[in-house]
Amino acid sequence: MKVGILAAGTSPDELVSQHGSYADMVQDLLQRSGVDAEFCRYEVRLDEFPAGAGACDAWVITGSKHNVDEGTPWITRLESLVLEIVAARKPLAGICFGHQIIAQALGGKVERFDGGWGLGLQEYALLDTGLLDTGEASSFSINAIHQYQVVEKPESAEVFATSDFCRYAGLVYGDRIVTLQAHPEFQSDFEQALLQLRKGAVFSDADADKALASLDLSASGTDSDRVGHWLARLMMTAE
Repeated sequence: MKVGILAAGTSPDELVSQHGSYADMVQDLLQRSGVDAEFCRYEVRLDEFPAGAGACDAWVITGSKHNVDEGTPWITRLESLVLEIVAARKPLAGICFGHQIIAQALGGKVERFDGGWGLGLQEYALLDTGLLDTGEASSFSINAIHQYQVVEKPESAEVFATSDFCRYAGLVYGDRIVTLQAHPEFQSDFEQALLQLRKGAVFSDADADKALASLDLSASGTDSDRVGHWLARLMMTAE
């Protein structure tokens, strides 16, 4: 089995040596969650693309500092690849930017949210769609860092996670696509370092301090591994 990671972004240079790239974090999450696969990485933000949807059995699109409405050639090309993956019925997961570009490619609307930044540890109400093995849980918490979000979901999407701040925090499309606005791959020590690095530059001191105060740095501080198992379950549906 081959899992293709479409790297739309990477960690800041100051953090990558300690924490790895976004693709590293995604691969680590999936491997911890039981995905036994060959991982193939494509730096799509650098216009490095697979030959087509058939190059891998399942796909993941990472987060990015870029916005889906930038209209750059690689983003347009990635939207086309999303449609090809969907048509081929390959399992597809999207995280943050990945969540947004999949929604945009399938007819949803993404824009800069007028409520500001979503930062730090965020809790989402969990709606059972029947696709995910959510058990008895009614909510989950993972780290987030985003200013854009899906404001109109595609008709084909069903909501499985929501909050007052982010209405479409988690979407499923049929039985082959799962996307999340927040970051199950981000451990809290990385989220802390990223917030501290961007404090006062990308977002205000006040927003950063509030987000930093929300973090739980304990070993079990987020539900990342539980979400990772949902994504792993999706990957394993590959034909």
